[in-house]
Amino acid sequence: MRTCSGSTEPEGFRRNSLPGHNTLLAGGRWFNGKFMKLFRAPRAQETANVTPPTVDGRRSPSNTTEEEEEPQTGSPSVIVTFDQCLEDRLFSEASQNLREREELLFGPLAEAEGAQRREEEVKSLAEDYAVLRLHILQTLQQSLSLGIGTVNTDALTSAVKAVHQEDKQDQLWKQRDGTPPGWRPGGWKEFHDEALGSLVKDRMDNPSTLTDGQLVGKSSIMADICSMGRQLLDDLRLVVGVVKTCYPPQTDICGFYVRLYHQAFSARLGKIADFVLEDEDCRHLLCWVNEYYPERVQKLHLGCEDCTVLGKLLPQELLEPLEEQYLSSRQVELMTYVSRVLEEEKQKWNNGEEPAMEDGCYVSHVAYDIIQFIYGIVTSAAKVVGDVHKAQRITCKLNPLMQSFKVFQDEVMRLNRANSRAIVKANLGSVQQFRDVLEKNPHLFLDDVRGNCLSVLSEMKESAHAYLLLPVHDSLRPQYRKLGTSEWLNKGVFEKLLLSAQAVDEQLQGLKESCRQELVCQFHQDVTVEYVRRLLRGDVKLKDKERQNAAFAVVKNDAESLHALFVSMGSNQDWLKEILTKIAEVLKLQDVPAIQMQVASLGSAFPDLSEKHVSALLKLKTNISRADRKVVKETLSDTLRETGVAASHSFFSKVQVK
Repeated sequence: MRTCSGSTEPEGFRRNSLPGHNTLLAGGRWFNGKFMKLFRAPRAQETANVTPPTVDGRRSPSNTTEEEEEPQTGSPSVIVTFDQCLEDRLFSEASQNLREREELLFGPLAEAEGAQRREEEVKSLAEDYAVLRLHILQTLQQSLSLGIGTVNTDALTSAVKAVHQEDKQDQLWKQRDGTPPGWRPGGWKEFHDEALGSLVKDRMDNPSTLTDGQLVGKSSIMADICSMGRQLLDDLRLVVGVVKTCYPPQTDICGFYVRLYHQAFSARLGKIADFVLEDEDCRHLLCWVNEYYPERVQKLHLGCEDCTVLGKLLPQELLEPLEEQYLSSRQVELMTYVSRVLEEEKQKWNNGEEPAMEDGCYVSHVAYDIIQFIYGIVTSAAKVVGDVHKAQRITCKLNPLMQSFKVFQDEVMRLNRANSRAIVKANLGSVQQFRDVLEKNPHLFLDDVRGNCLSVLSEMKESAHAYLLLPVHDSLRPQYRKLGTSEWLNKGVFEKLLLSAQAVDEQLQGLKESCRQELVCQFHQDVTVEYVRRLLRGDVKLKDKERQNAAFAVVKNDAESLHALFVSMGSNQDWLKEILTKIAEVLKLQDVPAIQMQVASLGSAFPDLSEKHVSALLKLKTNISRADRKVVKETLSDTLRETGVAASHSFFSKVQVK
């Protein structure tokens, strides 16, 4: 009788009972009933006399007794049996043993034997294939159950090789004309793939639990997702570090495992997504789908295809409602935060508080706080939903909030309380910060939102400048009235205006330097606009060449003095000097063609110059006829029409003429 050590059987397996044999033994077509007891070659220590084996590994019966056998010389030959291979987990060698027996029974050179004996040997071989299959299954199932450094790589390598050998044997039988045994084809590759698929599914269905410390602050759904994700990453690290070495490179076992885990994780997350989730659970789920999973799997350096090729963990029909819920909640969070910041600022103003001062400048933290919140919330949302354009939706209602900021500033200026000027000065810093973020970080905003907010901020800056400069312009009004008059031509008037303009420094105290410079530039432009407006009003009549030359000298000198004053105050608006210089040249010129060229030059530089402006300027020169004025205006129209130059600076549109 064949003997078999119990240690060679997989746990829970019995010789006369094979659970699940219908799926393991090639569909169960060729095996029924109880297993026969298997004969095995005697161990080397049991006998030193070895007789040739039969096709099932058994020895031929001998008529001589042990005492009658002739003594042998030399070392006894050692036969490694099928059971020994299983016991030593040498599955590749066990597979070789079975295939050799298979060839003796079914191969081209199979020997004829008695029907009963052949039937016994076929059954014995079938049983051994079933046992080998179970041992390999058990080895595959254990390949991920232990930590790095404790996996039996030799056993797994041998099992993988056995599967490869058996698959080649299946292919060999497909090429033969004879009838294969009932266990062929055995579908060993499919058996291997299904075993790993079942293993992965079981590990993802029953992941290791988190520690108490890891559970802090997590809902049950978050803990479930996190434990699955950790299991996936830990297992893939084991695949990269150990399991991969047990497979031939061409099998791409890393890629195979990634696909299995992707499918299993996707299926589990899909079930979770079907629930009505809390906002934080929704965020956590999206984080795993769009951020944690792709980034962390990529860092494992699996050496297989990019995980993005596998697609998203969740289909679009499940992702869209989750993204909608998440983005809507973040949008509400942003609006609530901005509203609270503005309300707190308004309350301080109502309480008569002045803004804080830093380095002698009034500062408001409105913009800083809101900008930090916007940047953080949109940037994090872009990672959570995996798309910065989708994240921009969070700021789609920023324009009404910016309008609220403008309404607050308008109210501050309208009531003009004791602390109003300080608040407006502080707000200019916030306006500048908002504008910088909108211009330099377009990825945070939808295009129309960005454009609308910039427009609101521009209005806020202009109204704040007008409010802060109003007292200065009021003090300059007596000097403004004398511009463009006979008194102005007699000099002395403009010098007084310049002296009064220097007093603006007192009004600029408390502004941050960049805001102060912008306000000085605006003041520079305001004074120039007022100068040109008063001149074109026509109070002074330049009847002859002498008076026209005098006017030329005054305007040119005023342009130089005005430019020098404002440059000393920090203005960089050099182009304003060019306007007064070109106007002075028109006043001096006597020939109509020369006047035409100068007006054309002025129109090319400042396309918002209109025929009304030219007409008012030429009327100062009373020696120019209406017909000549018409010719000059036509020249301007032709120039603007032909060049089509866009205005780089808007100036004449601010100069109102009758």
